[in-house]
Amino acid sequence: MYLIPPMDDEPPPEFVAFVMLRAGDLRADALRLVGGDTSAAERIFLQALTETASRWRRLAWWGRFTRTDAVKSFIRKFLDKSTEQWREDQIYEVTVTPVSPPARTSRPGSTLAARKAAVIDGTARTSLDALADAEIAWVHAWRRSQWRHVMRLVAGGVLLVGGMIQYFSWLSTGY
Repeated sequence: MYLIPPMDDEPPPEFVAFVMLRAGDLRADALRLVGGDTSAAERIFLQALTETASRWRRLAWWGRFTRTDAVKSFIRKFLDKSTEQWREDQIYEVTVTPVSPPARTSRPGSTLAARKAAVIDGTARTSLDALADAEIAWVHAWRRSQWRHVMRLVAGGVLLVGGMIQYFSWLSTGY
């Protein structure tokens, strides 16, 4: 019996529906906020989904309580904060001009696989992107909640043993 039940290892249908509905807009917002850097946008997007997944029950409850879209406002604030942190971590480019022109080298022709890749359709399933993003974010949040649970147990055990040592040392000095 739990006062607050632990996080499920599978995402709830509401979270999956939220991600499927808003994944495209969130990706576009992340891409716009980082100025077109796709890898940074993807990383920030997945971090935002993971943080939303870890707070999903609380945000859903708060949204019902205040009758607002708490999830949307949280994810908006998180995207802004993550983008600001990303901008601070950026290294600005330095332009270096060589004294002499570079030596010319010949490149071998492209391989057969590279030429075929331009013609063959990709095997990626674009319709399952949002579902995969929801699952990945939920699993990351679930693992984080499991680690937090273990750390709470360890901290409680350390405090219990420390308290017992203090109590027993107090008892032994009394006689």
